[in-house]
Amino acid sequence: MSQIIEAIEQKQFQEGRTHFKVGDGVKVHMRVVEGDKERIQIFAGIVIAHKGRGLNETFTVRRIAHGEGVERVFPSHSPSIAKIEVERESVAMRARLYYLRDRQGKSATKVKEKRFVPQAKVAKVAAAAKVVVAATALAPEAPATA
Repeated sequence: MSQIIEAIEQKQFQEGRTHFKVGDGVKVHMRVVEGDKERIQIFAGIVIAHKGRGLNETFTVRRIAHGEGVERVFPSHSPSIAKIEVERESVAMRARLYYLRDRQGKSATKVKEKRFVPQAKVAKVAAAAKVVVAATALAPEAPATA
């Protein structure tokens, strides 16, 4: 029986969905079906909790909308999630950031930030560095002058 359940779960499991951690600012792109039309709705906020594992994994995102705190729990492997973008990385000193619920104003969205460099920029810089290293290896060395 468990082999059947594992086979079904394996089909629904989505790789690469958990590349963020608690404290990160994320944009969750959700597929919303209205009648016969489908559109993408974005929910942006701070990840305050990450629970479960495997197919039962969920994360909670909190944002301030019109002066009110709004939290939403998302299943990590839901087919209704189009993609998850990490806007900013943070250094959270706790596993759950429930203390943000008691805060108001700007402090309700503040978590110590880590300097964030998008992966596309890292790849571009790494490729440029390889070109420079290759060019210096091919260049003839100048004779040393005294």
